[in-house]
Amino acid sequence: MVNGLIGKKVGMTQIFTADGKVIPVTVVEAGPCRVVTKKTKSKDGYEAVQLSYLDAKEKHLSKPVLGHFKKNKVAPGRHLMEFKGDMGSIKSGDEFTVEIFKEGDFIDVAGVTKGKGFQGVMKRHKFAGGPATHGSMFHRAPGSIGSSSYPSRVRLNKRMPGQMGNKKRTIQNLEVVGVRREDNLLLIRGAVPGSPGTLVVVKKAVKGKEKEC
Repeated sequence: MVNGLIGKKVGMTQIFTADGKVIPVTVVEAGPCRVVTKKTKSKDGYEAVQLSYLDAKEKHLSKPVLGHFKKNKVAPGRHLMEFKGDMGSIKSGDEFTVEIFKEGDFIDVAGVTKGKGFQGVMKRHKFAGGPATHGSMFHRAPGSIGSSSYPSRVRLNKRMPGQMGNKKRTIQNLEVVGVRREDNLLLIRGAVPGSPGTLVVVKKAVKGKEKEC
């Protein structure tokens, strides 16, 4: 059994509990993912399972990647990723679906955040800005960016304007509140990174948070 799946973010909605509470959820289509090959400690130095997600046409793959699928006698896939798991009973061609998760499980979801382009320090770093009154000449500027004679340069990691978003981020310990096996859907409490339709990786929580009673 593997510890995660590749999927895509469908969007957000809300569900109601039996006592009438509203829970905001993110809908993720996870899998089905097909086993392409296994990594073994004797051959590769570590143990893992390589999964593929979404079918792909042969003409859309490079010859080395296509040869990798043919060597393992597996149908071509669009995305490849490695996951940890119990290697004993897994073989090439096996499929894993959302059934590896159940309601109440805690998971970690990784994705690429929405890109917001080039932004100033007030939007990017929550700077307060200067006075908004007339004549101040300092409204949304970053202000001083370093020392004078020493070290005569801008110090590393100085918060300045630049690209905002479009970075890989992982949200930990999100709760699975619903599993729609027939549609390969997970209902996850809260928000996950990315826009609808973007690729996400769902794994069992590393920190192993227990459900509160």
